[in-house]
Amino acid sequence: MPILSLFYGIVIRMHKEISERHHKPHIHVEYAEDEVVIALDGEILEGSIPKSKVKLVEAWLEIHHDDLEANWKLLSNGEEYFKIDPLK
Repeated sequence: MPILSLFYGIVIRMHKEISERHHKPHIHVEYAEDEVVIALDGEILEGSIPKSKVKLVEAWLEIHHDDLEANWKLLSNGEEYFKIDPLK
């Protein structure tokens, strides 16, 4: 699954959803041994990571929402994704 961004020990991934399991555009977020799936609108769809890390991801989601939407479309069309700047 492609890594879109990496910051503060948080790994952000996105991939083409063949099964449409979550039924909306989303990212997979990994921190240490934990993983959470977050929709691009901020809704937590599955899993959990520490709340302090969720807040960082939420800020990053807001800043890069347009880039995330573009990557979702690219991956859904079988095209190459692009990396997104980390939270600074």
